Amino acid sequence: MKNLTFMTVALTAFALTANAQEKKYPEQMPMRPEMTEYWTPQPKHVVPGNQATQSAPSDAIVLFDGKDLSQWQSTKGGAAGWRVHDGVMTVEKSTGDIQTKLNFGSYQLHIEWCVPKDIEGTSQARGNSGVYMQGKYEVQVLDNYENETYVDGMVGSIYKQYPPLVNPDRKPGQWNAYDIIYTAPVFKADGSYLYRPRITVLLNGVLVQNNVEILGTTEYIGLPRTIKHGDGPIILQAHGDKSKPISFRNIWIRPL
Repeated sequence: MKNLTFMTVALTAFALTANAQEKKYPEQMPMRPEMTEYWTPQPKHVVPGNQATQSAPSDAIVLFDGKDLSQWQSTKGGAAGWRVHDGVMTVEKSTGDIQTKLNFGSYQLHIEWCVPKDIEGTSQARGNSGVYMQGKYEVQVLDNYENETYVDGMVGSIYKQYPPLVNPDRKPGQWNAYDIIYTAPVFKADGSYLYRPRITVLLNGVLVQNNVEILGTTEYIGLPRTIKHGDGPIILQAHGDKSKPISFRNIWIRPL
């Protein structure tokens, strides 16, 4: 009995000593909604554009408002030779492509175009043009309303790289609109891509390119090339097909 009592006392003393040596830490504070909220900096207020009046957002650079080509020049040098009339500019094929005087990196771009109601021709020879990001990567412009062509060269395509997801092209005589989100590439010191350019394209409000990675320059013949570059212009193409020329209007850009 004496041995049992001694053992009980010893165990009790050991337990008390162990408990005395346990260290207590503060418990984690309960989460409150305010702990994951921050208030500054507040985003700058931007007045959105009005589709009815074709106005651009308040922070956009207006590249064409229907009045003149003061923001554009020929890719060959000198003044842009396209015709301005009735609030639009119409391609003048004999004078060639035009480009913005300003150079851009990443941006949001809005541009509208219209194929003549009495357009003729088939496949690529029907309202052909193009919008080039940084002068090197083409989003195709073409009349593909009941007009088939190779799918990586139709309207809404990244030329010779990606066909559009769908074809929401409007019939000739009606205005189409591109809204483009473009992320410029980043290059390594050796001239290769660290990050390729990426692009999202909506045609008439319908998604046709979903953040795709552009492989390189959009070539008519041959594979995409890697050409190291910095900021570059928006180029509009004066294609050499024999169909009637198309017109553009309401062009604005928001550098990102």
